[in-house]
Amino acid sequence: MSGVAKPHQTVETLYTEHHGWLRQWLGQRVGCPALAADLAHDTFLRLLARPRSLNNTHSARGYLRTVAERLCIDLWRRRAVEQAWLEVLAARPEEVEISPEDHAVIVETFCEIDEMLRRLPPKVARAFLLAQIDGLTYKDIAHRLGVSERTVKSYMAKAMLECMKINARYQGARG
Repeated sequence: MSGVAKPHQTVETLYTEHHGWLRQWLGQRVGCPALAADLAHDTFLRLLARPRSLNNTHSARGYLRTVAERLCIDLWRRRAVEQAWLEVLAARPEEVEISPEDHAVIVETFCEIDEMLRRLPPKVARAFLLAQIDGLTYKDIAHRLGVSERTVKSYMAKAMLECMKINARYQGARG
Protein backbone atom coordinates (compact mmCIF):
# COMPACT_ATOMS: atom_id res chain seq x y z
CA MET A 1 0.00 0.00 0.00
CA SER A 2 2.94 2.37 0.38
CA GLY A 3 3.10 2.69 -3.45
CA VAL A 4 -0.44 4.13 -3.44
CA ALA A 5 0.24 6.67 -0.69
CA LYS A 6 3.19 8.37 -2.34
CA PRO A 7 1.30 10.02 -5.25
CA HIS A 8 -1.34 11.28 -2.80
CA GLN A 9 1.38 12.78 -0.61
CA THR A 10 2.77 14.49 -3.69
CA VAL A 11 -0.67 15.89 -4.56
CA GLU A 12 -1.19 16.89 -0.92
CA THR A 13 2.11 18.78 -0.92
CA LEU A 14 1.28 20.43 -4.26
CA TYR A 15 -2.14 21.37 -2.96
CA THR A 16 -0.75 22.86 0.23
CA GLU A 17 1.95 24.82 -1.57
CA HIS A 18 0.07 25.96 -4.68
CA HIS A 19 -3.71 25.91 -4.16
CA GLY A 20 -3.93 29.51 -2.98
CA TRP A 21 -1.77 30.74 -5.85
CA LEU A 22 -3.79 28.73 -8.41
CA ARG A 23 -7.13 29.93 -7.06
CA GLN A 24 -5.93 33.54 -7.23
CA TRP A 25 -4.56 33.06 -10.77
CA LEU A 26 -7.84 31.49 -11.89
CA GLY A 27 -9.79 34.27 -10.19
CA GLN A 28 -8.03 36.79 -12.41
CA ARG A 29 -8.83 34.66 -15.49
CA VAL A 30 -12.51 33.99 -14.82
CA GLY A 31 -13.46 36.98 -12.65
CA CYS A 32 -15.44 34.92 -10.14
CA PRO A 33 -13.95 33.65 -6.87
CA ALA A 34 -16.42 30.75 -6.56
CA LEU A 35 -15.77 29.58 -10.12
CA ALA A 36 -12.02 29.97 -9.57
CA ALA A 37 -12.27 27.78 -6.46
CA ASP A 38 -14.21 25.13 -8.42
CA LEU A 39 -11.67 25.15 -11.25
CA ALA A 40 -8.75 24.94 -8.82
CA HIS A 41 -10.45 21.99 -7.15
CA ASP A 42 -10.99 20.30 -10.54
CA THR A 43 -7.33 20.91 -11.42
CA PHE A 44 -6.18 18.99 -8.36
CA LEU A 45 -8.75 16.25 -9.05
CA ARG A 46 -7.13 15.81 -12.47
CA LEU A 47 -3.75 15.57 -10.76
CA LEU A 48 -5.13 12.92 -8.41
CA ALA A 49 -6.41 10.95 -11.40
CA ARG A 50 -2.98 11.11 -13.08
CA PRO A 51 -0.35 11.69 -10.40
CA ARG A 52 2.90 13.34 -11.45
CA SER A 53 6.16 13.97 -9.74
CA LEU A 54 7.03 17.63 -10.19
CA ASN A 55 10.52 18.61 -9.13
CA ASN A 56 10.25 22.30 -8.30
CA THR A 57 7.87 25.21 -7.89
CA HIS A 58 8.35 26.36 -11.49
CA SER A 59 7.46 22.99 -13.03
CA ALA A 60 4.58 22.48 -10.56
CA ARG A 61 3.01 25.85 -11.31
CA GLY A 62 3.55 25.42 -15.03
CA TYR A 63 1.81 22.08 -14.99
CA LEU A 64 -1.04 23.30 -12.77
CA ARG A 65 -1.52 26.38 -14.96
CA THR A 66 -1.66 24.21 -18.11
CA VAL A 67 -4.30 21.91 -16.60
CA ALA A 68 -6.29 24.87 -15.28
CA GLU A 69 -6.14 26.66 -18.66
CA ARG A 70 -7.53 23.56 -20.36
CA LEU A 71 -10.34 23.42 -17.82
CA CYS A 72 -11.10 27.10 -18.53
CA ILE A 73 -11.20 26.41 -22.27
CA ASP A 74 -13.57 23.47 -21.68
CA LEU A 75 -15.79 25.72 -19.53
CA TRP A 76 -15.86 28.50 -22.12
CA ARG A 77 -16.63 26.04 -24.92
CA ARG A 78 -19.45 24.53 -22.89
CA ARG A 79 -20.86 27.98 -22.18
CA ALA A 80 -20.67 28.89 -25.89
CA VAL A 81 -22.48 25.68 -26.84
CA GLU A 82 -25.12 26.28 -24.18
CA GLN A 83 -25.59 29.89 -25.30
CA ALA A 84 -26.02 28.78 -28.92
CA TRP A 85 -28.63 26.24 -27.80
CA LEU A 86 -30.51 28.91 -25.82
CA GLU A 87 -30.48 31.18 -28.87
CA VAL A 88 -31.95 28.38 -31.00
CA LEU A 89 -34.69 27.85 -28.42
CA ALA A 90 -35.42 31.58 -28.24
CA ALA A 91 -35.72 31.81 -32.04
CA ARG A 92 -38.38 29.09 -32.21
CA PRO A 93 -41.85 30.46 -32.91
CA GLU A 94 -43.61 28.27 -30.35
CA GLU A 95 -42.54 27.96 -26.78
CA VAL A 96 -40.79 24.70 -26.04
CA GLU A 97 -40.94 23.22 -22.57
CA ILE A 98 -37.72 21.44 -21.71
CA SER A 99 -37.04 20.10 -18.25
CA PRO A 100 -33.77 21.08 -16.58
CA GLU A 101 -32.66 17.44 -16.84
CA ASP A 102 -33.36 17.29 -20.58
CA HIS A 103 -31.66 20.66 -21.05
CA ALA A 104 -28.54 19.34 -19.29
CA VAL A 105 -28.52 16.17 -21.43
CA ILE A 106 -28.94 18.19 -24.64
CA VAL A 107 -26.13 20.60 -23.76
CA GLU A 108 -23.86 17.72 -22.71
CA THR A 109 -24.57 15.93 -26.00
CA PHE A 110 -23.80 19.08 -27.99
CA CYS A 111 -20.55 19.45 -26.04
CA GLU A 112 -19.60 15.85 -26.80
CA ILE A 113 -20.33 16.35 -30.49
CA ASP A 114 -18.29 19.57 -30.47
CA GLU A 115 -15.41 17.70 -28.82
CA MET A 116 -15.77 14.85 -31.33
CA LEU A 117 -15.60 17.28 -34.25
CA ARG A 118 -12.45 18.86 -32.82
CA ARG A 119 -10.79 15.42 -32.54
CA LEU A 120 -11.61 14.42 -36.10
CA PRO A 121 -9.37 15.42 -38.98
CA PRO A 122 -10.71 18.69 -40.48
CA LYS A 123 -11.96 17.16 -43.74
CA VAL A 124 -13.76 14.37 -41.88
CA ALA A 125 -15.48 16.88 -39.60
CA ARG A 126 -16.36 19.10 -42.57
CA ALA A 127 -17.83 16.16 -44.51
CA PHE A 128 -19.90 15.17 -41.49
CA LEU A 129 -21.27 18.70 -41.08
CA LEU A 130 -21.99 19.08 -44.79
CA ALA A 131 -23.99 15.84 -44.72
CA GLN A 132 -25.77 16.29 -41.39
CA ILE A 133 -26.36 20.04 -41.29
CA ASP A 134 -26.46 21.06 -44.95
CA GLY A 135 -27.97 17.79 -46.19
CA LEU A 136 -25.53 17.44 -49.07
CA THR A 137 -25.10 14.17 -50.93
CA TYR A 138 -21.77 12.36 -50.81
CA LYS A 139 -21.22 13.36 -54.44
CA ASP A 140 -21.72 17.06 -53.60
CA ILE A 141 -19.47 16.77 -50.54
CA ALA A 142 -16.77 15.09 -52.63
CA HIS A 143 -16.94 17.96 -55.13
CA ARG A 144 -16.73 20.61 -52.39
CA LEU A 145 -13.83 18.96 -50.60
CA GLY A 146 -11.97 17.96 -53.75
CA VAL A 147 -11.91 14.26 -52.89
CA SER A 148 -13.51 11.11 -54.28
CA GLU A 149 -16.96 9.95 -53.27
CA ARG A 150 -15.32 6.84 -51.83
CA THR A 151 -13.18 9.07 -49.59
CA VAL A 152 -16.32 10.86 -48.39
CA LYS A 153 -17.83 7.47 -47.50
CA SER A 154 -14.69 6.71 -45.49
CA TYR A 155 -14.89 10.11 -43.77
CA MET A 156 -18.53 9.52 -42.89
CA ALA A 157 -17.79 6.06 -41.54
CA LYS A 158 -15.16 7.56 -39.20
CA ALA A 159 -17.52 10.29 -38.03
CA MET A 160 -20.42 7.90 -37.54
CA LEU A 161 -18.23 5.56 -35.51
CA GLU A 162 -17.48 8.47 -33.18
CA CYS A 163 -21.21 9.24 -32.96
CA MET A 164 -21.87 5.62 -32.05
CA LYS A 165 -19.29 5.88 -29.26
CA ILE A 166 -21.09 8.94 -27.87
CA ASN A 167 -24.40 7.07 -28.08
CA ALA A 168 -22.91 4.03 -26.33
CA ARG A 169 -21.61 6.23 -23.48
CA TYR A 170 -25.02 7.87 -23.21
CA GLN A 171 -26.82 4.53 -23.17
CA GLY A 172 -24.34 3.19 -20.61
CA ALA A 173 -24.89 6.20 -18.36
CA ARG A 174 -28.67 5.75 -18.49
CA GLY A 175 -28.26 2.31 -17.03
